[in-house]
Amino acid sequence: MKLYRTLAGIMIEQDDKSYVLKNEDWDVFINDDNLFQKLAKIISEQAPAENIAQDGVLAPIGNQELWACGVTYLRSKVGRQEESKDAGGGDFYARVYEAERPEVFFKATPHRVVGPNQKVRIRKDSTWDVPEPELTLVVTSSGKIVGYTIGNDMSSRSIEGENPLYLPQAKTYDACAAVGPCIFVTNEPLDKGTQIHLEINRGGANQFQGSIEISQMKRTPEELVSFVFREASFPYGCLIMTGTGIVPENDFTLKSGDEVKISIDGIGTLVNEVM
Repeated sequence: MKLYRTLAGIMIEQDDKSYVLKNEDWDVFINDDNLFQKLAKIISEQAPAENIAQDGVLAPIGNQELWACGVTYLRSKVGRQEESKDAGGGDFYARVYEAERPEVFFKATPHRVVGPNQKVRIRKDSTWDVPEPELTLVVTSSGKIVGYTIGNDMSSRSIEGENPLYLPQAKTYDACAAVGPCIFVTNEPLDKGTQIHLEINRGGANQFQGSIEISQMKRTPEELVSFVFREASFPYGCLIMTGTGIVPENDFTLKSGDEVKISIDGIGTLVNEVM
């Protein structure tokens, strides 16, 4: 089942049918360890309605914090080492890839997160910028994964590469992330063969494309959640980006006007323009 947050209310989509909830609080609704069972019950009891996605699909985030994990794929480890080698920071990324404790960091408050067809930003003080397509976990306040969405962890490689201590500046700024278009709610973990796809277009011409299976992730989603929740509470639950395994070559950087399309099998496609 797919769950959408829209301007007109919450919408559940199943088998090309839509079910609309007009007076539900998003934060309370999704912060439910039995979300799948709740949606199934609604579908069984409620008649299908008109699809309200046309009224405007919002980012599936209310008062949840957005966190992120890094160096969870081998390609990301290599990319981080390449960008930071001149600053002498490459060893940090090699070590965290093998370490028991993963890299986790705070990414954004909700007002810095955009939704489908909205604009993500590159920093004015950055010279090397990329999108990072990531499977994003939807987690309740108890630490249970109840759904999945698509995330774009916008990143300044030039700033992070200059010094690993600049990570917050490379990662957190206005419109630094996009999530959506929906939450895929399932009672089972995603199939390991699920693929993430990235496509970047400029002026109608393709500039980059790549794909990777989530089976290439070194750590499990549950492991990442457990570290994010250590010594931290989330009254509304949270969203957790799980890292990227698709990194454009070093001669590529985003430009204003680029279109970024991220697709994950079974979830959908998140499209954003760069400004």
